[in-house]
Amino acid sequence: MKSSILMIYTGGTIGMKQDERTMALVPVDISQIETEVPELKKFGYKIDTCSFDPVIDSSDITPDFWVKLCRIIKENYAKYDGFVVLHGTDTMSYTASALSFMLEDLAKPVVLTGSQLPVGMLRTDGKENIISSIEIAAAKDAEGHPMVPEVCIYFESQLYRGNRTTKYNAENFRAFRSANYPVLADVGIHIKYNRHLIHYPERWDIPLKIRDKIDTNVAILKIFPGITPQAIDAVLSTKGCRAVVLESFGSGNAPTGKAFLSTMKKWVDKGLIIVNVTQCHAGKVDMNAYATGMGLKGAGVISGYDGTTEATLCKLFMLLGRYSSPEKVKKEMQKCLRGEISGV
Repeated sequence: MKSSILMIYTGGTIGMKQDERTMALVPVDISQIETEVPELKKFGYKIDTCSFDPVIDSSDITPDFWVKLCRIIKENYAKYDGFVVLHGTDTMSYTASALSFMLEDLAKPVVLTGSQLPVGMLRTDGKENIISSIEIAAAKDAEGHPMVPEVCIYFESQLYRGNRTTKYNAENFRAFRSANYPVLADVGIHIKYNRHLIHYPERWDIPLKIRDKIDTNVAILKIFPGITPQAIDAVLSTKGCRAVVLESFGSGNAPTGKAFLSTMKKWVDKGLIIVNVTQCHAGKVDMNAYATGMGLKGAGVISGYDGTTEATLCKLFMLLGRYSSPEKVKKEMQKCLRGEISGV
């Protein structure tokens, strides 16, 4: 039986082309995607399309968008072998991370892709990204199971675990990086799947569930030399804030001064969850490595290990929506739920 794929167009550069009369960029009719990418006809797959109306610039993405996208996937889950989501690049890593936590017991591919140049332009990277994403979403092993039953990002010949990615370059075709986890597949003449790195479900027949209750009362605080307790308080005292992603130096280090650490401890004691991630593009938080990290640990800050800011934020959104107890959220944050952190 030929594979069936649902392509969901949400917006972004990939779905644009130049109007021949005005030369302005306008959205393509996604139902006519084979006109723009005629190579898709050669697959022989059943490829259906749906589009957000109106389409959304990725800079305008909100958690309500994630909920809507999850519900589209759930409503169509039994009908298709895989899903390809066309999405703007600016917040793609946030959406991929959010979907990885919201889609529970996922056993089919959800591949997000986009482009740096519109699909209607001559030198676009969009065509290859769409073609390879479709092939990956449709791929099955000898037993008929999906090759990559995860939320992924495909971009410029690389398939990444979605919640491990960060948009790294605003101008290069290779826009994304997964610094702390190897690629799930390399695409060249052949598609080489790194199956030992891919997460496979213990059972394939468990129904998909969506965790669509989200609490966004989270802030991000980036440490910098000279940061004052007043600046910290301004962020941490945000009304309703329940958790903070603390972007620290190096392997999870921060100032050791009494004023800084006492400010951290004050807010932790008030019930605020503070999760420590590194500002570095690669590497992990180890709060036992240096006295500067041990001070944060002593103040009640918890480690985000090698998780990205995007994944840590979205993981908090989902857990805060699910649990009212700060201690329960902290406990779950220390677990690897969807392959988003290593070494725990």
